[in-house]
Amino acid sequence: MTITQEPPRMTPAAHRILDAASELYYDRGITSVGMDLVAEHAGTTKKTIYDRFGSKDGLVVAYLEARAQRWQKHVEDHLAGSPATGVERILVVVDALDAWLARGTRGCGFVNAYAELSTQSADATRVVRAEKEWIRRLYAGLAAEAGLAAPEALGRQLALVHEGAIVQLTAGGSPEALDDARLAVRAMLVP
Repeated sequence: MTITQEPPRMTPAAHRILDAASELYYDRGITSVGMDLVAEHAGTTKKTIYDRFGSKDGLVVAYLEARAQRWQKHVEDHLAGSPATGVERILVVVDALDAWLARGTRGCGFVNAYAELSTQSADATRVVRAEKEWIRRLYAGLAAEAGLAAPEALGRQLALVHEGAIVQLTAGGSPEALDDARLAVRAMLVP
């Protein structure tokens, strides 16, 4: 179900750069992190960064694509490893989100990137929107698989609950957000 592209083959230096940028961009924000800091954390030079990624925008896009792939694999692994069937499979995605958010405190890296770059980087915006489309399609596909009526509309609605849970947990400071999301999903799915 992934819709992002596979990353190109990368050198060990490119992997170090991408790992450093991923950590820094998520933890500190994209616009506040300069290439000097990425180079320092990666143990390389700015020239190497530009040689491997072309520009800061190229590095940001690579960060977002890699994050999307990690997130999508995380969700797909949760689904593959769960014995749940029917509407319960939809709740597995919420469980995957709960586990994912346990690793980060700044909310959705894609929303954060969009807030910083939406008018500056069409390529970054494309990746962010592809990830959001992926989650809508995932929920719609699971709704269809469960035999629910109007799966496309339901997929959009479930994505709204999903996004709202992230905001309430992080920016809203509500530790009950994922439990509330599970209750909302159940109310939407069970007549």
